Amino acid sequence: MGQLDNKTAIVTGSSRGIGADVAKNLARKGAAVVVNYRQKAPRAGSVVQGIEAVGGRAVAVGADLTTQEGIQELTSAAIDNFGSLDILVLNASGGMEPGVGEDYALKLNRDAQISMLNAAVPLMREGSRVVYVTSHQAHFINTVPTTPDYERVALSKRAGEDALRQLIPTLMEKGITVVVVSGDVIEGTIMTLLLERSAPGAIEARRKEAGKLYSAEEFAEIVAGMVTADVESGHTEYAGGADYYGRG
Repeated sequence: MGQLDNKTAIVTGSSRGIGADVAKNLARKGAAVVVNYRQKAPRAGSVVQGIEAVGGRAVAVGADLTTQEGIQELTSAAIDNFGSLDILVLNASGGMEPGVGEDYALKLNRDAQISMLNAAVPLMREGSRVVYVTSHQAHFINTVPTTPDYERVALSKRAGEDALRQLIPTLMEKGITVVVVSGDVIEGTIMTLLLERSAPGAIEARRKEAGKLYSAEEFAEIVAGMVTADVESGHTEYAGGADYYGRG
């Protein structure tokens, strides 16, 4: 029996990178997984096929989290396909992509996170868990500056975390717990690539400061592990390099 048998998870932004690895990890533990993508349908389909190939259950759902229609599609997919919703991993983020408006980072990294949570909560059973995925650069932005090109994203992600934390007392009344996972720069992710393009040398500098940077697979294992970790609601799990920011 898997640790997450008879549980259903939604993992936002899970067609590639950290989100895809989190989805695979949860499926290996027995959870049925709703794999979310915005544009990368083939990649999401590949994630689902990989899960199903080893006996897991998953479905890919194209949904733009900045719209209520997209959010409804995700929550409906969990219930319609698997009959429950027990785990919500808020992994999707952005704001450095070319061609997006100045307000897009805040719309996705704060507003969409809370809208997604508000839509999911009425469907979640007592004992359910929400995991919010962020970066040290965002989590510590109020005390430690980041590179100017990432500042807007960092501020918006911190705003999303703060808004989520304000809901913790209400969620606890429903028996739903919240965990925040904050990671250092993650090797090979799309946000890392975008950051390197806008600030050449920034990743190598951080690699030297930290000594080691996590891969997407390594970080995803930590994120997935916090779904069942015995910690208090509101706990922050730090993955690598937090001592640089004054927090060990």
